[in-house]
Amino acid sequence: MNKPLAHFLFWLFGALCFTPWLSAPVAMLLGMVVAATTGVPVGIDTSAWVKRLLGIAIVALGFGMQVDTALQVTGDYLGLIVVSIVATLLAAWVLWHWLGLDAKTGVLIGSGTAICGGSAIAAVAPAIRARNDQIAIAIGCVFTLNAVALLVFPVLGRLFELSPETFGVWAAVAIHDTSSVVGAAEAFHDDALITATTLKLARALWIIPLAFGAAWLYQRQQSVAERAVSKTSVPWFLVGYVISMLIATYLPQGEPIYSVLFSGGKLVLVFCLFLVGTHLTLAKIRQAAGKPMLLATLLWLFIAGGSLLWLLR
Repeated sequence: MNKPLAHFLFWLFGALCFTPWLSAPVAMLLGMVVAATTGVPVGIDTSAWVKRLLGIAIVALGFGMQVDTALQVTGDYLGLIVVSIVATLLAAWVLWHWLGLDAKTGVLIGSGTAICGGSAIAAVAPAIRARNDQIAIAIGCVFTLNAVALLVFPVLGRLFELSPETFGVWAAVAIHDTSSVVGAAEAFHDDALITATTLKLARALWIIPLAFGAAWLYQRQQSVAERAVSKTSVPWFLVGYVISMLIATYLPQGEPIYSVLFSGGKLVLVFCLFLVGTHLTLAKIRQAAGKPMLLATLLWLFIAGGSLLWLLR
């Protein structure tokens, strides 16, 4: 396909994300179609775009949350977050030994499942001296399951008749990457979106102690351990999310503006999921196949099933 046509179709599909016609799951599927057919036009760095735009979307979503609600939600479910992280890491240790998988790939997949998908993998990798192929396999596994979760979770939430808050908590605990957590919640209900975003960002903060622990366990030099932790400093969009919450709570006069920003954030999120979909190619799925994908799937089922039972008990 010629370059002008590839550019035209890419931007046409991207523009559809800013209309009422596409939900987050459909946008991601459309991105996967682009990846399988025309491909991403040369010169467009979708990874960099996702990183920036997802942060902007999260900050905008903060204008739909009140501080007292955020504190209550985080406090109510802090125990679930901690237990799920510890239990998933322990399960990863047991399973990668049982499967005969190399330890570093197991650590990366376990970290990505327990906390924050690709971000956790990127943070832990230098602390354990992971090779590029091990990092790629772990990210491929997590990315594939993110795509499945984005499509399946809203359906299961309705099947189990979950309330918006319960679904938001479940998504925040059981789905890996922030983009898929927020996308699944947005597809389910606006109230689920608020809960999921708040708890997901609280869960993401555990990347910092995880990086410290990984560096210590693998007996890295102090300078290297510090470098690994420096890469996991508090994300700017987390700070921005808190600031936008504070503004929405203590300056209620701007509520009409906040409503527009919140709605705009949801549209930007849909576009982000379209860009994320363009990365899910058959080659990446094949690379993650075998024991690594089995480990990732078992861990995902463990955390998804366990957290749902916790919430429904």
